Amino acid sequence: MAMDLYEAIDKRRSIRVYRKKATEEQLQRLLVAGAKAPSAGNGQPWEFILVDDPKIIDQLGEIKYQLNRQFPPRPGETQENVEERALFQKKSFENASVVAVCCGREQSASGWLCIENIALAAVSDGLGTCIVSYWDEGKAAVEKALGIPEDYELVCVLKIGVPGEEGAPRQRRPEGSWVHRNKF
Repeated sequence: MAMDLYEAIDKRRSIRVYRKKATEEQLQRLLVAGAKAPSAGNGQPWEFILVDDPKIIDQLGEIKYQLNRQFPPRPGETQENVEERALFQKKSFENASVVAVCCGREQSASGWLCIENIALAAVSDGLGTCIVSYWDEGKAAVEKALGIPEDYELVCVLKIGVPGEEGAPRQRRPEGSWVHRNKF
């Protein structure tokens, strides 16, 4: 039996280590859950490319690595810290046996709603995901590598598999500190 939605929301983490591949049935179930997301004007603007070729997955990791190396260091950090984080992100692609690439005719909120449905459905089914975003030249490189037509745009990349880790809980802002009423 699937878990409660609120439990899935609470348990969802970015998983970067996978011990096993999701089955084709699981992938299909996740994609169907994603496609049930609301979309502007019911346009359902998403298209998915399922990538299971290790060479292409490595290429996606390399593109992300090069993109992340361009970040300036955070306060109190060095360029070496930036390099470590970029390398960590690249290595997280090494054991991803399948990556779902979401694209659409427009970069819209609708695609992100679809991705969130998939991420929550994955948790409910005992799977893990990691949402990876690309921008600027990295985004263009992914679109070119995957043959995404020019009238489509990359939304994000979603690594999927059976978790090989729990994923670290993230610090959250105090509950209600982000709520305003009537005006900001």
